[in-house]
Amino acid sequence: MDRNHLATLLLAEEQKFHAEHPQSYALYQRAKKSLPGGVPMLWMIRWAGSFPIFVKEAHGAHFTDVDGHDYIDFCLGDTGAMTGHAPAATLQAIAEQAAKGLTLMLPYEDIISVGEELQRRFGLPLWQFTLTATDANRHALRMARLITNRPKVLVFNYCYHGTVDETFIILDEEGTAISRPNNLGPQVDPTYTTKVIEFNDVAALEISLSAGDVAAVLAEPVMTNIGIIHPQPGFHDELRKLTRKYGTLLIIDETHTICAGPGGYTAAHGLEPDFLTVGKPLAGGIPAAVYGFTHQVAEAFLARLDLNDSDVGGIGGTLAGNALSIAAMKATLENVLTLEFYEKATALQDKFTAGVESVIAEFNLPWIVKRLGNRSEYWFRPRPPKNGGEAAAAIDHELDRYMHLYMLNRGILMTPFHNMALISPETSQADVDYHTQLFREAVKSLFQEFNSA
Repeated sequence: MDRNHLATLLLAEEQKFHAEHPQSYALYQRAKKSLPGGVPMLWMIRWAGSFPIFVKEAHGAHFTDVDGHDYIDFCLGDTGAMTGHAPAATLQAIAEQAAKGLTLMLPYEDIISVGEELQRRFGLPLWQFTLTATDANRHALRMARLITNRPKVLVFNYCYHGTVDETFIILDEEGTAISRPNNLGPQVDPTYTTKVIEFNDVAALEISLSAGDVAAVLAEPVMTNIGIIHPQPGFHDELRKLTRKYGTLLIIDETHTICAGPGGYTAAHGLEPDFLTVGKPLAGGIPAAVYGFTHQVAEAFLARLDLNDSDVGGIGGTLAGNALSIAAMKATLENVLTLEFYEKATALQDKFTAGVESVIAEFNLPWIVKRLGNRSEYWFRPRPPKNGGEAAAAIDHELDRYMHLYMLNRGILMTPFHNMALISPETSQADVDYHTQLFREAVKSLFQEFNSA
Protein backbone atom coordinates (compact mmCIF):
# COMPACT_ATOMS: atom_id res chain seq x y z
CA MET A 1 0.00 0.00 0.00
CA ASP A 2 1.24 3.47 -0.92
CA ARG A 3 1.19 5.33 2.40
CA ASN A 4 1.40 8.72 0.68
CA HIS A 5 -1.70 7.82 -1.30
CA LEU A 6 -3.42 6.79 1.94
CA ALA A 7 -2.52 10.14 3.52
CA THR A 8 -3.97 11.98 0.51
CA LEU A 9 -7.19 9.96 0.68
CA LEU A 10 -7.50 10.54 4.41
CA LEU A 11 -7.11 14.30 3.99
CA ALA A 12 -9.83 14.31 1.34
CA GLU A 13 -12.18 12.38 3.64
CA GLU A 14 -11.50 14.82 6.49
CA GLN A 15 -12.35 17.75 4.22
CA LYS A 16 -15.53 16.02 3.06
CA PHE A 17 -16.53 15.36 6.66
CA HIS A 18 -16.05 19.00 7.67
CA ALA A 19 -17.94 20.27 4.63
CA GLU A 20 -20.96 18.01 5.21
CA HIS A 21 -21.35 18.43 8.98
CA PRO A 22 -21.60 22.18 9.64
CA GLN A 23 -24.25 21.87 12.37
CA SER A 24 -22.27 19.22 14.24
CA TYR A 25 -19.18 21.41 13.98
CA ALA A 26 -21.07 24.43 15.30
CA LEU A 27 -22.34 22.43 18.26
CA TYR A 28 -18.84 21.09 18.81
CA GLN A 29 -17.46 24.64 19.00
CA ARG A 30 -20.21 25.60 21.44
CA ALA A 31 -19.58 22.47 23.52
CA LYS A 32 -15.91 23.35 23.95
CA LYS A 33 -16.96 26.29 26.12
CA SER A 34 -18.39 23.99 28.81
CA LEU A 35 -16.98 20.52 28.07
CA PRO A 36 -13.24 19.76 27.93
CA GLY A 37 -12.41 19.01 24.31
CA GLY A 38 -16.03 19.67 23.40
CA VAL A 39 -17.10 16.15 24.36
CA PRO A 40 -18.89 14.54 27.33
CA MET A 41 -16.42 11.63 27.54
CA LEU A 42 -12.65 12.00 27.03
CA TRP A 43 -12.27 9.24 24.40
CA MET A 44 -14.62 11.07 21.99
CA ILE A 45 -11.80 13.46 21.07
CA ARG A 46 -10.45 10.58 18.94
CA TRP A 47 -13.36 10.49 16.47
CA ALA A 48 -12.03 10.04 12.95
CA GLY A 49 -13.39 13.33 11.58
CA SER A 50 -11.57 15.36 14.28
CA PHE A 51 -14.91 16.15 15.95
CA PRO A 52 -17.94 13.96 16.69
CA ILE A 53 -21.22 14.06 14.85
CA PHE A 54 -24.09 15.18 17.07
CA VAL A 55 -27.05 12.80 17.05
CA LYS A 56 -30.63 14.01 16.69
CA GLU A 57 -32.49 10.73 17.20
CA ALA A 58 -32.05 6.98 16.86
CA HIS A 59 -34.42 4.11 16.17
CA GLY A 60 -33.64 0.47 15.51
CA ALA A 61 -30.37 0.13 13.59
CA HIS A 62 -30.35 3.71 12.25
CA PHE A 63 -29.84 7.21 13.59
CA THR A 64 -29.90 10.73 12.17
CA ASP A 65 -27.57 13.60 12.98
CA VAL A 66 -28.26 17.31 13.36
CA ASP A 67 -27.21 17.90 9.74
CA GLY A 68 -29.96 15.60 8.51
CA HIS A 69 -27.80 12.62 7.53
CA ASP A 70 -29.11 9.09 8.09
CA TYR A 71 -26.68 6.40 9.26
CA ILE A 72 -26.71 2.64 9.47
CA ASP A 73 -25.38 1.99 12.97
CA PHE A 74 -23.00 -0.97 13.18
CA CYS A 75 -21.43 0.49 16.33
CA LEU A 76 -24.61 0.30 18.41
CA GLY A 77 -23.07 2.04 21.39
CA ASP A 78 -20.16 -0.44 21.35
CA THR A 79 -22.63 -3.13 22.55
CA GLY A 80 -24.64 -0.78 24.79
CA ALA A 81 -27.34 -0.54 22.10
CA MET A 82 -26.92 -4.06 20.70
CA THR A 83 -30.69 -4.44 21.21
CA GLY A 84 -31.22 -1.73 18.59
CA HIS A 85 -32.08 1.81 19.60
CA ALA A 86 -35.27 2.37 21.60
CA PRO A 87 -36.68 -1.20 21.62
CA ALA A 88 -40.44 -1.03 22.07
CA ALA A 89 -40.77 -3.41 25.03
CA THR A 90 -38.04 -1.61 26.94
CA LEU A 91 -39.52 1.82 26.20
CA GLN A 92 -42.90 0.72 27.51
CA ALA A 93 -41.38 -0.62 30.73
CA ILE A 94 -39.39 2.59 31.22
CA ALA A 95 -42.49 4.74 30.79
CA GLU A 96 -44.55 2.65 33.18
CA GLN A 97 -41.87 2.59 35.86
CA ALA A 98 -41.04 6.29 35.50
CA ALA A 99 -44.60 7.09 36.58
CA LYS A 100 -44.16 4.96 39.72
CA GLY A 101 -40.69 6.06 40.85
CA LEU A 102 -37.15 5.97 39.53
CA THR A 103 -34.99 5.00 42.48
CA LEU A 104 -35.96 3.82 45.95
CA MET A 105 -32.89 2.16 47.52
CA LEU A 106 -35.29 -0.63 48.51
CA PRO A 107 -36.10 -3.96 46.82
CA TYR A 108 -39.26 -4.66 44.81
CA GLU A 109 -40.65 -7.76 43.14
CA ASP A 110 -39.19 -7.14 39.68
CA ILE A 111 -35.67 -7.46 41.07
CA ILE A 112 -36.41 -11.10 41.98
CA SER A 113 -37.68 -11.79 38.47
CA VAL A 114 -34.47 -10.40 37.00
CA GLY A 115 -32.34 -12.49 39.38
CA GLU A 116 -34.24 -15.62 38.38
CA GLU A 117 -33.76 -14.86 34.68
CA LEU A 118 -30.03 -14.29 35.21
CA GLN A 119 -29.81 -17.66 36.96
CA ARG A 120 -31.47 -19.33 34.00
CA ARG A 121 -29.28 -17.68 31.38
CA PHE A 122 -25.85 -17.82 32.93
CA GLY A 123 -26.05 -20.74 35.35
CA LEU A 124 -24.81 -18.90 38.45
CA PRO A 125 -27.21 -18.90 41.40
CA LEU A 126 -26.69 -15.50 43.10
CA TRP A 127 -26.70 -11.98 41.65
CA GLN A 128 -26.03 -8.36 42.59
CA PHE A 129 -26.57 -5.14 40.65
CA THR A 130 -24.49 -2.14 39.59
CA LEU A 131 -24.78 0.56 36.93
CA THR A 132 -21.68 -0.38 34.90
CA ALA A 133 -19.66 -3.48 34.15
CA THR A 134 -16.64 -1.60 35.48
CA ASP A 135 -18.25 -1.53 38.92
CA ALA A 136 -19.34 -5.14 38.60
CA ASN A 137 -15.71 -6.10 37.98
CA ARG A 138 -14.48 -3.92 40.84
CA HIS A 139 -16.93 -5.45 43.29
CA ALA A 140 -16.08 -9.00 42.20
CA LEU A 141 -12.37 -8.28 42.66
CA ARG A 142 -12.96 -6.90 46.16
CA MET A 143 -14.94 -9.99 47.08
CA ALA A 144 -12.23 -12.26 45.68
CA ARG A 145 -9.49 -10.52 47.64
CA LEU A 146 -11.49 -10.69 50.86
CA ILE A 147 -12.27 -14.38 50.40
CA THR A 148 -8.75 -15.48 49.48
CA ASN A 149 -6.81 -12.96 51.55
CA ARG A 150 -4.52 -12.56 48.54
CA PRO A 151 -3.37 -9.23 47.03
CA LYS A 152 -2.90 -9.93 43.32
CA VAL A 153 -5.11 -10.01 40.23
CA LEU A 154 -4.15 -11.72 36.96
CA VAL A 155 -5.24 -10.33 33.59
CA PHE A 156 -4.29 -10.88 29.95
CA ASN A 157 -2.08 -8.59 27.88
CA TYR A 158 -4.07 -5.75 26.25
CA CYS A 159 -7.27 -6.77 28.00
CA TYR A 160 -9.99 -4.24 28.65
CA HIS A 161 -12.43 -4.36 31.57
CA GLY A 162 -13.69 -0.81 31.66
CA THR A 163 -11.85 1.55 33.99
CA VAL A 164 -10.78 -1.04 36.57
CA ASP A 165 -7.44 0.31 37.80
CA GLU A 166 -5.76 -3.08 38.17
CA THR A 167 -6.23 -3.91 34.48
CA PHE A 168 -4.19 -1.07 32.94
CA ILE A 169 -1.07 -3.16 32.59
CA ILE A 170 0.70 -4.71 29.60
CA LEU A 171 3.86 -6.60 28.70
CA ASP A 172 6.62 -4.60 27.04
CA GLU A 173 8.70 -5.88 24.13
CA GLU A 174 10.90 -7.83 26.53
CA GLY A 175 7.94 -9.45 28.29
CA THR A 176 8.16 -7.30 31.42
CA ALA A 177 4.96 -6.08 33.06
CA ILE A 178 4.58 -2.28 32.88
CA SER A 179 1.82 0.24 33.46
CA ARG A 180 -0.03 0.73 30.17
CA PRO A 181 1.36 3.86 28.43
CA ASN A 182 -2.12 5.40 28.23
CA ASN A 183 -2.85 4.74 31.92
CA LEU A 184 -3.87 8.26 32.96
CA GLY A 185 -2.92 9.26 36.49
CA PRO A 186 -2.99 5.78 38.05
CA GLN A 187 -3.86 5.73 41.74
CA VAL A 188 -1.45 2.83 42.23
CA ASP A 189 1.17 1.42 39.88
CA PRO A 190 -0.60 -1.71 38.55
CA THR A 191 2.62 -3.69 38.65
CA TYR A 192 2.09 -3.80 42.43
CA THR A 193 -1.47 -5.11 42.16
CA THR A 194 -1.53 -7.19 39.01
CA LYS A 195 0.16 -9.96 37.08
CA VAL A 196 -0.20 -9.95 33.30
CA ILE A 197 0.39 -12.74 30.79
CA GLU A 198 -0.57 -13.40 27.19
CA PHE A 199 -3.95 -14.91 26.39
CA ASN A 200 -3.75 -18.62 25.47
CA ASP A 201 -0.42 -19.06 27.30
CA VAL A 202 -1.11 -21.99 29.64
CA ALA A 203 2.50 -22.35 30.79
CA ALA A 204 2.68 -18.71 31.87
CA LEU A 205 -0.69 -19.07 33.58
CA GLU A 206 0.52 -21.92 35.76
CA ILE A 207 3.76 -20.15 36.67
CA SER A 208 1.84 -17.01 37.67
CA LEU A 209 -0.74 -18.85 39.76
CA SER A 210 1.68 -21.23 41.42
CA ALA A 211 3.06 -18.46 43.65
CA GLY A 212 -0.23 -18.57 45.57
CA ASP A 213 -0.73 -14.79 45.69
CA VAL A 214 -3.39 -14.35 42.98
CA ALA A 215 -6.89 -13.78 44.32
CA ALA A 216 -8.62 -13.84 40.93
CA VAL A 217 -8.14 -14.14 37.21
CA LEU A 218 -10.26 -11.53 35.42
CA ALA A 219 -10.83 -12.51 31.80
CA GLU A 220 -13.08 -12.07 28.82
CA PRO A 221 -13.77 -15.58 27.49
CA VAL A 222 -12.87 -14.21 24.05
CA MET A 223 -10.76 -11.06 23.92
CA THR A 224 -12.60 -8.26 22.11
CA ASN A 225 -11.28 -4.76 22.73
CA ILE A 226 -7.97 -5.42 20.99
CA GLY A 227 -9.88 -7.26 18.28
CA ILE A 228 -11.61 -10.60 18.47
CA ILE A 229 -9.11 -13.18 19.78
CA HIS A 230 -10.53 -16.64 20.34
CA PRO A 231 -9.25 -19.09 22.94
CA GLN A 232 -7.24 -21.93 21.53
CA PRO A 233 -8.74 -25.43 21.91
CA GLY A 234 -8.57 -26.55 25.53
CA PHE A 235 -7.53 -23.15 26.91
CA HIS A 236 -10.64 -22.63 29.01
CA ASP A 237 -10.39 -26.15 30.41
CA GLU A 238 -6.83 -25.41 31.50
CA LEU A 239 -7.78 -21.99 32.86
CA ARG A 240 -10.46 -23.52 35.06
CA LYS A 241 -8.32 -26.47 36.13
CA LEU A 242 -5.35 -24.28 37.11
CA THR A 243 -7.39 -21.67 38.97
CA ARG A 244 -8.95 -24.44 41.04
CA LYS A 245 -5.61 -26.14 41.58
CA TYR A 246 -4.04 -22.99 43.04
CA GLY A 247 -7.08 -21.66 44.92
CA THR A 248 -7.64 -18.71 42.60
CA LEU A 249 -11.13 -17.46 41.79
CA LEU A 250 -12.18 -17.06 38.15
CA ILE A 251 -14.11 -13.98 37.00
CA ILE A 252 -15.51 -14.12 33.45
CA ASP A 253 -16.41 -10.72 31.98
CA GLU A 254 -19.19 -11.16 29.38
CA THR A 255 -19.81 -7.47 28.72
CA HIS A 256 -18.83 -7.75 25.04
CA THR A 257 -19.11 -11.50 24.61
CA ILE A 258 -22.82 -11.39 25.42
CA CYS A 259 -22.95 -11.23 21.61
CA ALA A 260 -22.28 -15.00 21.62
CA GLY A 261 -25.80 -15.91 22.76
CA PRO A 262 -28.50 -15.33 25.39
CA GLY A 263 -26.20 -16.60 28.14
CA GLY A 264 -23.01 -15.25 26.59
CA TYR A 265 -19.98 -17.36 25.80
CA THR A 266 -20.24 -18.95 29.24
CA ALA A 267 -23.54 -20.67 28.52
CA ALA A 268 -22.70 -21.40 24.88
CA HIS A 269 -19.49 -23.24 25.85
CA GLY A 270 -20.30 -24.57 29.29
CA LEU A 271 -17.79 -22.52 31.29
CA GLU A 272 -17.85 -22.72 35.09
CA PRO A 273 -16.66 -19.38 36.52
CA ASP A 274 -16.80 -18.39 40.18
CA PHE A 275 -18.04 -14.94 39.14
CA LEU A 276 -19.63 -13.62 35.97
CA THR A 277 -19.94 -9.92 35.12
CA VAL A 278 -21.94 -8.31 32.34
CA GLY A 279 -23.39 -4.89 31.55
CA LYS A 280 -24.02 -2.67 28.51
CA PRO A 281 -27.06 -4.07 26.59
CA LEU A 282 -28.88 -5.68 29.53
CA ALA A 283 -31.36 -2.81 29.94
CA GLY A 284 -31.63 -1.72 26.31
CA GLY A 285 -29.38 1.32 26.82
CA ILE A 286 -30.34 2.31 30.37
CA PRO A 287 -27.24 2.05 32.63
CA ALA A 288 -27.32 -1.37 34.28
CA ALA A 289 -24.91 -4.20 35.02
CA VAL A 290 -24.76 -7.31 37.17
CA TYR A 291 -22.33 -9.71 38.77
CA GLY A 292 -23.19 -13.26 39.69
CA PHE A 293 -21.37 -15.85 41.79
CA THR A 294 -21.60 -19.33 43.23
CA HIS A 295 -23.00 -20.41 46.60
CA GLN A 296 -19.44 -21.25 47.69
CA VAL A 297 -18.32 -17.70 46.96
CA ALA A 298 -21.30 -16.27 48.84
CA GLU A 299 -20.69 -18.41 51.91
CA ALA A 300 -16.99 -17.56 52.04
CA PHE A 301 -17.70 -13.85 51.56
CA LEU A 302 -20.44 -13.63 54.20
CA ALA A 303 -18.24 -15.46 56.69
CA ARG A 304 -15.75 -12.57 56.45
CA LEU A 305 -18.24 -9.70 56.20
CA ASP A 306 -18.81 -7.35 59.12
CA LEU A 307 -22.49 -6.44 58.76
CA ASN A 308 -21.99 -3.01 60.36
CA ASP A 309 -19.46 -2.08 57.67
CA SER A 310 -21.33 -3.51 54.69
CA ASP A 311 -22.49 -0.09 53.47
CA VAL A 312 -19.06 1.56 53.44
CA GLY A 313 -16.82 -1.32 52.40
CA GLY A 314 -16.42 -0.39 48.74
CA ILE A 315 -19.12 -2.69 47.36
CA GLY A 316 -22.47 -1.24 46.29
CA GLY A 317 -23.87 2.14 45.30
CA THR A 318 -26.87 4.34 46.01
CA LEU A 319 -28.31 4.01 42.50
CA ALA A 320 -27.37 0.36 41.92
CA GLY A 321 -30.45 -1.75 41.31
CA ASN A 322 -32.64 1.33 40.90
CA ALA A 323 -36.24 0.81 39.86
CA LEU A 324 -35.84 2.24 36.36
CA SER A 325 -32.81 0.10 35.50
CA ILE A 326 -34.46 -3.04 36.84
CA ALA A 327 -37.69 -2.42 34.91
CA ALA A 328 -35.71 -1.84 31.72
CA MET A 329 -33.57 -4.93 32.35
CA LYS A 330 -36.57 -7.15 32.99
CA ALA A 331 -38.28 -6.04 29.79
CA THR A 332 -35.09 -6.32 27.73
CA LEU A 333 -34.20 -9.80 28.95
CA GLU A 334 -37.73 -11.12 28.53
CA ASN A 335 -38.64 -9.48 25.22
CA VAL A 336 -35.57 -8.26 23.36
CA LEU A 337 -32.41 -10.28 24.07
CA THR A 338 -34.20 -13.51 23.18
CA LEU A 339 -33.09 -16.63 21.35
CA GLU A 340 -34.90 -15.31 18.27
CA PHE A 341 -32.87 -12.08 18.56
CA TYR A 342 -29.62 -14.01 18.38
CA GLU A 343 -30.75 -16.31 15.58
CA LYS A 344 -31.73 -13.39 13.37
CA ALA A 345 -28.73 -11.21 14.20
CA THR A 346 -26.24 -14.05 13.82
CA ALA A 347 -27.68 -15.05 10.42
CA LEU A 348 -27.24 -11.47 9.23
CA GLN A 349 -23.71 -11.42 10.63
CA ASP A 350 -22.99 -14.50 8.49
CA LYS A 351 -23.90 -12.44 5.43
CA PHE A 352 -21.99 -9.38 6.64
CA THR A 353 -18.84 -11.45 7.13
CA ALA A 354 -19.26 -13.23 3.80
CA GLY A 355 -19.57 -9.86 2.05
CA VAL A 356 -16.33 -8.57 3.54
CA GLU A 357 -14.51 -11.81 2.78
CA SER A 358 -15.69 -11.68 -0.85
CA VAL A 359 -14.05 -8.27 -1.29
CA ILE A 360 -10.85 -9.43 0.40
CA ALA A 361 -10.74 -12.40 -1.98
CA GLU A 362 -11.53 -10.24 -5.03
CA PHE A 363 -8.58 -7.93 -4.34
CA ASN A 364 -6.36 -10.77 -3.06
CA LEU A 365 -5.64 -8.89 0.16
CA PRO A 366 -3.70 -10.29 3.15
CA TRP A 367 -6.62 -9.36 5.42
CA ILE A 368 -9.02 -11.46 7.47
CA VAL A 369 -12.36 -11.19 9.28
CA LYS A 370 -12.85 -12.51 12.80
CA ARG A 371 -16.27 -12.90 14.37
CA LEU A 372 -18.17 -13.96 17.46
CA GLY A 373 -21.94 -14.32 17.34
CA ASN A 374 -23.38 -11.11 15.92
CA ARG A 375 -20.01 -9.27 16.18
CA SER A 376 -17.27 -9.22 13.55
CA GLU A 377 -14.17 -7.24 12.74
CA TYR A 378 -11.80 -6.96 9.81
CA TRP A 379 -8.08 -7.13 10.39
CA PHE A 380 -5.31 -5.83 8.17
CA ARG A 381 -3.13 -8.90 8.63
CA PRO A 382 -3.09 -12.37 7.05
CA ARG A 383 -3.45 -14.54 10.18
CA PRO A 384 -5.52 -14.21 13.32
CA PRO A 385 -3.49 -13.14 16.37
CA LYS A 386 -3.43 -15.60 19.24
CA ASN A 387 -2.95 -12.98 21.95
CA GLY A 388 -3.07 -9.30 22.77
CA GLY A 389 0.59 -8.67 22.05
CA GLU A 390 0.29 -9.94 18.48
CA ALA A 391 -2.94 -7.99 18.00
CA ALA A 392 -1.45 -4.71 19.27
CA ALA A 393 1.54 -5.08 16.96
CA ALA A 394 -0.81 -5.38 13.97
CA ILE A 395 -2.76 -2.15 14.59
CA ASP A 396 -2.63 0.31 11.70
CA HIS A 397 -4.11 3.51 13.15
CA GLU A 398 -4.03 5.45 9.89
CA LEU A 399 -5.73 2.73 7.87
CA ASP A 400 -8.28 2.11 10.63
CA ARG A 401 -9.10 5.80 10.65
CA TYR A 402 -9.46 5.98 6.89
CA MET A 403 -11.81 3.01 6.69
CA HIS A 404 -13.90 4.35 9.55
CA LEU A 405 -14.14 7.87 8.09
CA TYR A 406 -14.84 6.59 4.57
CA MET A 407 -17.82 4.68 5.93
CA LEU A 408 -18.98 7.56 8.13
CA ASN A 409 -18.97 10.00 5.22
CA ARG A 410 -21.28 7.68 3.31
CA GLY A 411 -23.77 6.85 6.03
CA ILE A 412 -22.32 3.95 8.04
CA LEU A 413 -21.02 4.13 11.61
CA MET A 414 -18.51 1.45 12.55
CA THR A 415 -17.20 0.98 16.09
CA PRO A 416 -14.19 3.20 16.79
CA PHE A 417 -11.29 2.90 16.84
CA HIS A 418 -11.07 -0.28 14.94
CA ASN A 419 -13.50 -1.63 12.36
CA MET A 420 -15.94 -3.75 14.30
CA ALA A 421 -19.59 -4.29 13.42
CA LEU A 422 -22.50 -5.39 15.58
CA ILE A 423 -25.76 -6.59 14.06
CA SER A 424 -29.07 -5.90 15.78
CA PRO A 425 -32.43 -7.50 14.95
CA GLU A 426 -33.39 -4.20 13.31
CA THR A 427 -30.49 -4.39 10.86
CA SER A 428 -31.67 -5.29 7.36
CA GLN A 429 -30.18 -7.25 4.49
CA ALA A 430 -30.05 -3.96 2.57
CA ASP A 431 -27.95 -2.45 5.37
CA VAL A 432 -25.51 -5.36 5.14
CA ASP A 433 -25.34 -5.16 1.34
CA TYR A 434 -24.66 -1.44 1.48
CA HIS A 435 -21.73 -2.05 3.81
CA THR A 436 -20.30 -4.63 1.41
CA GLN A 437 -20.62 -2.11 -1.43
CA LEU A 438 -18.87 0.65 0.52
CA PHE A 439 -16.18 -1.71 1.79
CA ARG A 440 -15.39 -2.64 -1.82
CA GLU A 441 -15.30 1.01 -2.88
CA ALA A 442 -12.99 1.89 0.03
CA VAL A 443 -10.62 -0.94 -0.82
CA LYS A 444 -10.65 0.03 -4.48
CA SER A 445 -9.79 3.62 -3.57
CA LEU A 446 -6.77 2.43 -1.59
CA PHE A 447 -5.27 0.41 -4.43
CA GLN A 448 -6.55 2.07 -7.61
CA GLU A 449 -3.48 4.28 -7.99
CA PHE A 450 -1.20 1.26 -7.64
CA ASN A 451 -3.28 -0.81 -10.04
CA SER A 452 -3.49 1.95 -12.65
CA ALA A 453 0.29 2.41 -12.51
